[in-house]
Amino acid sequence: MTYIPKKEEVKQEVFDLYDDYAHQRLSRKEFMQRLSLFAVGSLTVPALMSFLMPNYRDNVQVEEGDPRIAESFVTYPSPKGAGEMKGLLCYPHNNTEALGAVVVVHENRGLNPHIADVARRAALAGFLVLAPDALSPLGGYPGNDDEGREMQSKRGREEMLEDFIAAATFLGEHPMSNGKVGVVGFCFGGWIANMIAARLPQLVAAVLFYGGQAPVADVPNIKAKLQLHFAELDTRVNEGWPAYEEALQQNGKQFSVFFYPKANHGFHNDSTPRYDKEAATLAWTRTINFFKETLL
Repeated sequence: MTYIPKKEEVKQEVFDLYDDYAHQRLSRKEFMQRLSLFAVGSLTVPALMSFLMPNYRDNVQVEEGDPRIAESFVTYPSPKGAGEMKGLLCYPHNNTEALGAVVVVHENRGLNPHIADVARRAALAGFLVLAPDALSPLGGYPGNDDEGREMQSKRGREEMLEDFIAAATFLGEHPMSNGKVGVVGFCFGGWIANMIAARLPQLVAAVLFYGGQAPVADVPNIKAKLQLHFAELDTRVNEGWPAYEEALQQNGKQFSVFFYPKANHGFHNDSTPRYDKEAATLAWTRTINFFKETLL
């Protein structure tokens, strides 16, 4: 049986390597080669790989089929994007009221089980939720993240952005929606959330987890209230924040920002070892409270 190390046994450089691999700055071969430099004793390359790869099966907070939630896959039009898209629609079971609506935007690998879980969590909190799959035009999430990343890299970012803007429009017009729409995105999805805020004036609220910033020139167009979550150790994403913060301030935008000490990029994703339970719980509580304040 492969030994799986504890988080405190693994050096920060290994997490940084994984970040480069997850964002396709390293090929799998390069990743494995560099990872071997940290393989000492029981920390073999297979052990480190077992530690780093996502474990969806054992880390679901709200199971598929939870009786408290109604969920189904739906299609919606994306005339400026892929034409037609597919996503997971969730809402509280037996709901009869108009609900605040939330688009959940995945990372750079499609609608994987973790993001579907996040969508169900948001529905359980009382929202109408749509989690689109950017891989819909290519057949949908393939069942593993490596293939998902490769598939998503074949799509243009601007076209995918249009697909998620269309999702927000679709959700705002849904019969169960109260017309107030927010978006929450993670990594690639954080960039998407920033961009929807800059492109869609009717968006009410956007929550961004360690996402790239919109161009400073687009900041004057933002009407939504923003909530931004950053990991202290995520230097790659964080380096763009000071200029973005200055632009938000100069243009009088409403935003709140939180940095989480000793947390890595991806700290909210509880299927990987970058997960930081304390930071993730606090950030998600802030997210839900923010949506309750803005969308209900």
